[in-house]
Amino acid sequence: MSTIHLTLPLDEKTARSLRAADAVSLSGAIYTGRDAAHKRLIELIDKGEPLPIPLDGETIYYVGPAPASPGHAVGSAGPTTSYRMDPYTPKLLALGLRGMIGKGLRGPAVVEAMKEHGAVYFGAVGGAAALIARSIQESTVIAYPDLGAEAIHRFVIKDFPAIVVIDSLGNNLYETGPKLYKEAGL
Repeated sequence: MSTIHLTLPLDEKTARSLRAADAVSLSGAIYTGRDAAHKRLIELIDKGEPLPIPLDGETIYYVGPAPASPGHAVGSAGPTTSYRMDPYTPKLLALGLRGMIGKGLRGPAVVEAMKEHGAVYFGAVGGAAALIARSIQESTVIAYPDLGAEAIHRFVIKDFPAIVVIDSLGNNLYETGPKLYKEAGL
Protein backbone atom coordinates (compact mmCIF):
# COMPACT_ATOMS: atom_id res chain seq x y z
CA MET A 1 0.00 0.00 0.00
CA SER A 2 1.40 3.37 -0.95
CA THR A 3 1.12 6.46 1.19
CA ILE A 4 -0.90 9.45 -0.02
CA HIS A 5 0.93 12.72 0.64
CA LEU A 6 -1.49 15.52 1.50
CA THR A 7 -0.89 19.22 2.00
CA LEU A 8 -3.29 20.88 4.40
CA PRO A 9 -5.74 22.54 4.45
CA LEU A 10 -7.96 20.02 2.66
CA ASP A 11 -10.46 20.96 -0.01
CA GLU A 12 -13.71 19.03 -0.20
CA LYS A 13 -12.77 17.23 -3.42
CA THR A 14 -9.59 15.84 -1.86
CA ALA A 15 -11.35 14.84 1.34
CA ARG A 16 -14.08 13.06 -0.62
CA SER A 17 -11.46 11.18 -2.67
CA LEU A 18 -9.93 9.50 0.40
CA ARG A 19 -11.06 6.04 1.45
CA ALA A 20 -11.02 4.17 4.74
CA ALA A 21 -7.68 2.34 5.16
CA ASP A 22 -5.72 4.86 3.02
CA ALA A 23 -2.32 5.56 4.58
CA VAL A 24 -1.61 9.29 4.52
CA SER A 25 1.25 11.64 5.28
CA LEU A 26 0.00 15.06 6.31
CA SER A 27 1.95 18.30 5.95
CA GLY A 28 0.86 21.88 6.56
CA ALA A 29 -0.97 23.51 9.46
CA ILE A 30 -3.49 21.92 11.82
CA TYR A 31 -5.19 23.03 15.01
CA THR A 32 -5.46 21.15 18.27
CA GLY A 33 -8.46 20.88 20.50
CA ARG A 34 -9.94 18.64 23.12
CA ASP A 35 -13.35 18.66 24.78
CA ALA A 36 -12.93 21.83 26.89
CA ALA A 37 -11.81 23.85 23.85
CA HIS A 38 -14.57 22.34 21.70
CA LYS A 39 -17.16 23.34 24.29
CA ARG A 40 -15.92 26.93 24.15
CA LEU A 41 -16.01 26.96 20.33
CA ILE A 42 -19.62 25.79 20.34
CA GLU A 43 -20.56 28.44 22.92
CA LEU A 44 -19.16 31.10 20.55
CA ILE A 45 -21.02 29.60 17.58
CA ASP A 46 -24.27 29.53 19.57
CA LYS A 47 -23.80 33.22 20.47
CA GLY A 48 -23.00 34.12 16.86
CA GLU A 49 -19.53 35.31 17.84
CA PRO A 50 -16.35 34.85 15.76
CA LEU A 51 -14.16 31.83 16.35
CA PRO A 52 -10.46 32.14 17.27
CA ILE A 53 -9.52 29.74 14.44
CA PRO A 54 -10.68 29.29 10.86
CA LEU A 55 -12.64 26.12 10.16
CA ASP A 56 -13.09 26.03 6.39
CA GLY A 57 -10.90 23.21 5.09
CA GLU A 58 -9.05 22.85 8.37
CA THR A 59 -8.10 19.78 10.39
CA ILE A 60 -8.27 19.48 14.17
CA TYR A 61 -6.01 17.09 16.05
CA TYR A 62 -7.46 15.83 19.33
CA VAL A 63 -4.36 16.19 21.48
CA GLY A 64 -3.04 17.84 24.61
CA PRO A 65 0.68 18.00 23.90
CA ALA A 66 3.23 17.61 26.66
CA PRO A 67 5.62 20.52 27.24
CA ALA A 68 8.49 20.74 24.78
CA SER A 69 12.02 19.84 25.70
CA PRO A 70 14.80 22.12 24.39
CA GLY A 71 15.08 22.01 20.62
CA HIS A 72 11.59 20.56 20.06
CA ALA A 73 8.25 22.17 19.17
CA VAL A 74 6.29 19.93 21.58
CA GLY A 75 6.76 17.00 23.89
CA SER A 76 4.81 13.80 23.43
CA ALA A 77 1.73 14.46 21.33
CA GLY A 78 -0.40 11.35 21.07
CA PRO A 79 -4.08 11.40 20.10
CA THR A 80 -6.83 11.42 22.67
CA THR A 81 -10.08 9.49 22.48
CA SER A 82 -12.25 11.19 19.90
CA TYR A 83 -15.77 10.33 21.03
CA ARG A 84 -15.54 13.03 23.72
CA MET A 85 -15.70 15.61 20.91
CA ASP A 86 -18.76 13.98 19.30
CA PRO A 87 -21.36 16.31 20.89
CA TYR A 88 -19.60 19.31 19.30
CA THR A 89 -18.33 17.95 16.00
CA PRO A 90 -21.42 18.15 13.73
CA LYS A 91 -21.65 21.94 14.19
CA LEU A 92 -17.95 22.34 13.37
CA LEU A 93 -18.30 20.15 10.27
CA ALA A 94 -21.24 22.27 9.12
CA LEU A 95 -18.91 25.30 9.26
CA GLY A 96 -16.32 23.65 7.02
CA LEU A 97 -14.10 21.56 9.29
CA ARG A 98 -12.68 19.04 6.82
CA GLY A 99 -10.51 16.70 8.89
CA MET A 100 -10.14 15.32 12.37
CA ILE A 101 -7.25 13.33 13.84
CA GLY A 102 -7.71 11.15 16.89
CA LYS A 103 -8.22 7.61 18.07
CA GLY A 104 -11.27 5.51 18.70
CA LEU A 105 -14.82 5.27 17.47
CA ARG A 106 -17.09 8.12 16.36
CA GLY A 107 -20.83 8.23 16.86
CA PRO A 108 -23.48 7.99 14.15
CA ALA A 109 -24.27 11.75 14.19
CA VAL A 110 -20.62 12.56 13.47
CA VAL A 111 -20.42 10.02 10.65
CA GLU A 112 -23.60 11.40 9.08
CA ALA A 113 -22.26 14.96 9.31
CA MET A 114 -18.99 13.80 7.71
CA LYS A 115 -20.92 12.29 4.82
CA GLU A 116 -23.02 15.42 4.38
CA HIS A 117 -20.13 17.89 4.51
CA GLY A 118 -17.33 15.87 2.89
CA ALA A 119 -15.05 15.37 5.86
CA VAL A 120 -12.61 12.64 6.91
CA TYR A 121 -11.48 11.15 10.21
CA PHE A 122 -7.82 10.22 10.43
CA GLY A 123 -6.50 7.80 13.02
CA ALA A 124 -3.16 8.33 14.69
CA VAL A 125 -1.43 5.60 16.68
CA GLY A 126 -2.07 6.08 20.38
CA GLY A 127 1.16 4.48 21.54
CA ALA A 128 3.43 6.52 19.27
CA ALA A 129 3.23 9.95 20.93
CA ALA A 130 6.98 10.62 20.84
CA LEU A 131 7.22 9.50 17.21
CA ILE A 132 4.28 11.68 16.21
CA ALA A 133 5.87 14.67 17.95
CA ARG A 134 8.78 14.46 15.50
CA SER A 135 6.35 15.47 12.73
CA ILE A 136 5.42 18.69 14.55
CA GLN A 137 7.73 21.47 13.39
CA GLU A 138 6.10 24.44 15.16
CA SER A 139 3.56 24.94 17.94
CA THR A 140 1.82 28.21 18.81
CA VAL A 141 -0.97 28.69 21.35
CA ILE A 142 -3.84 30.35 19.48
CA ALA A 143 -6.67 30.38 22.03
CA TYR A 144 -7.61 29.46 25.59
CA PRO A 145 -4.14 29.45 27.21
CA ASP A 146 -5.87 28.98 30.58
CA LEU A 147 -6.55 25.38 29.49
CA GLY A 148 -2.81 24.58 29.59
CA ALA A 149 -1.97 21.62 27.35
CA GLU A 150 -5.61 21.59 26.21
CA ALA A 151 -5.41 25.12 24.77
CA ILE A 152 -5.91 25.43 21.05
CA HIS A 153 -2.53 25.25 19.35
CA ARG A 154 -1.59 25.75 15.73
CA PHE A 155 0.85 23.06 14.69
CA VAL A 156 2.92 23.14 11.54
CA ILE A 157 3.45 19.50 10.64
CA LYS A 158 5.57 17.64 8.11
CA ASP A 159 4.99 14.01 7.15
CA PHE A 160 2.55 13.33 10.00
CA PRO A 161 1.59 9.63 9.65
CA ALA A 162 -2.10 8.70 9.81
CA ILE A 163 -4.69 6.32 8.43
CA VAL A 164 -8.11 7.25 7.07
CA VAL A 165 -10.37 5.55 9.62
CA ILE A 166 -13.72 6.93 8.43
CA ASP A 167 -14.16 8.41 4.98
CA SER A 168 -16.79 10.80 3.61
CA LEU A 169 -18.90 7.85 2.42
CA GLY A 170 -19.15 6.54 5.97
CA ASN A 171 -16.83 3.58 5.39
CA ASN A 172 -15.38 2.78 8.78
CA LEU A 173 -12.13 0.88 9.25
CA TYR A 174 -13.15 0.02 12.82
CA GLU A 175 -16.00 -1.99 11.29
CA THR A 176 -14.43 -3.34 8.10
CA GLY A 177 -10.95 -4.07 9.44
CA PRO A 178 -11.90 -6.77 11.96
CA LYS A 179 -14.21 -8.38 9.40
CA LEU A 180 -11.37 -8.60 6.83
CA TYR A 181 -9.05 -9.93 9.51
CA LYS A 182 -11.52 -12.72 10.39
CA GLU A 183 -12.17 -13.53 6.70
CA ALA A 184 -8.43 -13.92 6.17
CA GLY A 185 -8.36 -16.48 8.99
CA LEU A 186 -5.97 -14.44 11.09
